[in-house]
Amino acid sequence: MPVLVMKFGGTSVANLDRIKRAAKRIGVEVAKGYDVIVIVSAMSGKTNELVGWVNETSPLCDAREYDAVVSSGENVTAGLMALTLQEMNIPARSWQGWQVPVKTTSAHSQARIEEIPSENITAKFAEGMKVAVVAGFQGVSPEGRITTLGRGGSDTTAVAFAAAFDAERCDIYTDVDGVYTTDPRVSEKARKLDKIAFEEMLELASLGAKVLQTRSVELAMRYKVRLRVLSSFEEQSDDAGTLVCDEEEIMESNVVAGVAFSRDEAKMTLISVADRPGIASIIFGCLSDAGVNVDMIVQNISEEGRTDMTFSLPTDQVSRAEKALDALKDNGGLNFGELDVDGDVAKVSVVGIGMRSQSGVAAKMFKVLSDDGINIKVITTSEIKISVLIDRKYMELAVQALHDAFELEKTA
Repeated sequence: MPVLVMKFGGTSVANLDRIKRAAKRIGVEVAKGYDVIVIVSAMSGKTNELVGWVNETSPLCDAREYDAVVSSGENVTAGLMALTLQEMNIPARSWQGWQVPVKTTSAHSQARIEEIPSENITAKFAEGMKVAVVAGFQGVSPEGRITTLGRGGSDTTAVAFAAAFDAERCDIYTDVDGVYTTDPRVSEKARKLDKIAFEEMLELASLGAKVLQTRSVELAMRYKVRLRVLSSFEEQSDDAGTLVCDEEEIMESNVVAGVAFSRDEAKMTLISVADRPGIASIIFGCLSDAGVNVDMIVQNISEEGRTDMTFSLPTDQVSRAEKALDALKDNGGLNFGELDVDGDVAKVSVVGIGMRSQSGVAAKMFKVLSDDGINIKVITTSEIKISVLIDRKYMELAVQALHDAFELEKTA
């Protein structure tokens, strides 16, 4: 039988009624002749509750025990979903990560999937099981300990299973009905996309779009797993939601596919840094060791052997970065004048595979922002993306203006 992977997020399984609704959707696919692998998240809010209990019990906790506690939310959902399906006379059973087994690295709370052997689940399908309900977000380390994949890891679990079982498709059920040209809460003109290329989705996910976890899109692109993003709360047709697929499957697309944004950005500038070979390696090696995720980087023109180095980072990592850089300065590893921090910025980006073959996108973007009196602090580009840092108070205005200027409410 063909295999279909269906993933249900926390809001889709938030209570027993929603689990029953999800089970009915699964039943529809079983009736079509699929063997179904269902990946479930913990009930909405449960993971936060479990993390809170761990932090209250042991602020500097053993990461192995953290994973043992936090992974339990998915186990509960998987068991309840299997029971619900059995009540519908659908042969189903639940699987925890170690039972499959989902083999991962030993990096507790941030493990990466290394292998998903298909033998155990395939054998049960051959015996008449129609649905394997798998607890998402978790696996087992080489040492035999439970691991977790990081927040949003159930998306990654779903894509990994789709790749391992050569599934026809991986359906991601969530609380939105697809991928939009931008957040509909910011622009009322936002339009749901019927299809979007892997590369575009990857950029949008990494730039702040919350629909899919970045790692899951990376996996889907690598293994050519067709993803479909759908709502758990609306009636579905065969063409519902948004299909994330190869660029070749999209006949025509707009030059710009979407506008992404991230509010929680900060800008740091090291003023008067010695301009010599290896200085960037020292700065960003130090920040990497401190667990700081640096994004946009700009180095100014050198004057008299000194330069300024500017970079962006998440606002919740500013204090960590300051501490690391101050320590580097104090021990003589880095000489700079002062550290300037701007914690009131936002990142706004336009993304589209059409930018590869059409010029003028950057010029148009910059003119739109200029016309609205929005000053650009930092710019970075790639083949299919242009990102800018601006004052946070102008973020929504910038998103709306760019959405209008590139006419994203219109289809190609």
